[in-house]
Amino acid sequence: MKINFALVVALCLATFAELPAAEPVKPKAAVAKLPAVPAESIAKKAELLFSDDFQAATPAKEWHRVVPTFAFENGALKGSQTRDVTIPAADGKPEIRAHAAVHGLEIPTKDCVVECRIKFDGATMIDVEFDDRKYTGAHYGHLCRAQVRLNGVTIIDERDGNMRNDIREMRNDPTKKAEVAKLLVGRQVTYPAKLEAGRWYVLVVETVGEEMRVTIDGAPAAYLKSSGIAHATKSKIELGVAGKDGWFDDVKVWNAAPINP
Repeated sequence: MKINFALVVALCLATFAELPAAEPVKPKAAVAKLPAVPAESIAKKAELLFSDDFQAATPAKEWHRVVPTFAFENGALKGSQTRDVTIPAADGKPEIRAHAAVHGLEIPTKDCVVECRIKFDGATMIDVEFDDRKYTGAHYGHLCRAQVRLNGVTIIDERDGNMRNDIREMRNDPTKKAEVAKLLVGRQVTYPAKLEAGRWYVLVVETVGEEMRVTIDGAPAAYLKSSGIAHATKSKIELGVAGKDGWFDDVKVWNAAPINP
């Protein structure tokens, strides 16, 4: 049997001509990737500076009130935000802004590991913050913090970010919104989380040089490298709670050194 190759080619060409044209490949939209959280600790624990399991009859002398209201209850530390509305200035009295409840520790550190157990009991946010009241380049000496919510963990470089005096002033000017956004690039990061109210979690916050790493129940949860974290005189550690209520227990603070100096 002889095959008419010319006829076969013609039939094939006719068949392909009837097929619909292929859709052009559209490039996928760029998705911002979060920095990988180091799988291992960035900080090596050294001297234990402070420990409180809240079993003592009286609070440790290092604790002090910053913003109401915290209470020592049932062998733990409970925070409940009571400044939950802003009171306008009136009758010669200044404005009182809504603010999370904050309890402080006079524990000076540079690089450190803070470990505690936390529980959401109606609270919307629980955090660990580092400040230096003598530092005048940022509002109230705010340096950096790790915030935990049921759906995410945020690390903020406040010294060189949102609390830096000039940036904070610019934020009041709507015409400088784009400029502020540019200055804040890389100063804050949020990672997703899935936490449950009513359950205790072990929160660990490590600060070494310009790096902060957060773990929850031993699992890497968030990481940021930013210059303000490296502030050498973190004179205060503060615990915060937004909403009602949030709990802390088994608080420990160590001096630390980098794992890889």
